[in-house]
Amino acid sequence: MKTLVISGGTDGMGRALARTYLERGDTVAVIGRDKSKALPGAAFIPADLSLISENRQVIEEVNARFPVVDALVLCARFFRTHRFVTAEGVEGTFALDYLSRFLLSYGLTAPRLIVNVSGPGQPTGRVHWDDLMLERGYNGMAAQFQAGKANDLLGVAFAARHGDRTRYVLIHPGGVSTSVAGEYDEATAAHVEALKRHGLPVEEGIKPIVARIDNPPAEPLSAFMRERRIDLDGLSFDQAAAERLHSLTLQVLER
Repeated sequence: MKTLVISGGTDGMGRALARTYLERGDTVAVIGRDKSKALPGAAFIPADLSLISENRQVIEEVNARFPVVDALVLCARFFRTHRFVTAEGVEGTFALDYLSRFLLSYGLTAPRLIVNVSGPGQPTGRVHWDDLMLERGYNGMAAQFQAGKANDLLGVAFAARHGDRTRYVLIHPGGVSTSVAGEYDEATAAHVEALKRHGLPVEEGIKPIVARIDNPPAEPLSAFMRERRIDLDGLSFDQAAAERLHSLTLQVLER
């Protein structure tokens, strides 16, 4: 029997993962905004994960209710063509796609495994060190790529601190036909519809994620493009950059 906590567990791959493990008889807690989407049998934890304050509330609740977590699975994401700033003053994609994953990763009490469903090792995109909130020339894809790069570095920094107790897995599931939640302009919406038509069915898309949950790698940090391992020697996993981002992230949280 396992205990899993899944962010974004009411839609898409997160929901499919929740169903898979509920059907096995495991304990599953899902974090989401709409209780009506939660699967019967799952513990529902309501939250807007783009808000730092609500992430902290989730952390308190999970630690109180589920002191032993076998797997924290990070799936929540939301694409925005136009720049959005949360009520706490944080750019929306950075807040949800990266900052929430940072908070949950470090906040839960010693999860045995963290699976960050992101896009590790991608050659495109960069961290905008002098403009993390993308105040100058915001672009939705640039925001997504920055979040992906930031999650690579999150894995590196986390493994350096807690790799002795928690395995951290970064995984790209490939093109999957999910709801692809977001607010899109016309051109991006057309691209999303093409992805839905040609992407893998959700049940197929989650298979490499299930494989990593069921058989976690031995290393403190690993990264995958579906079943294929990604080399951690590339610039995406630079230790100095990981420490730099860790420090900047703490500054954002302190503000």
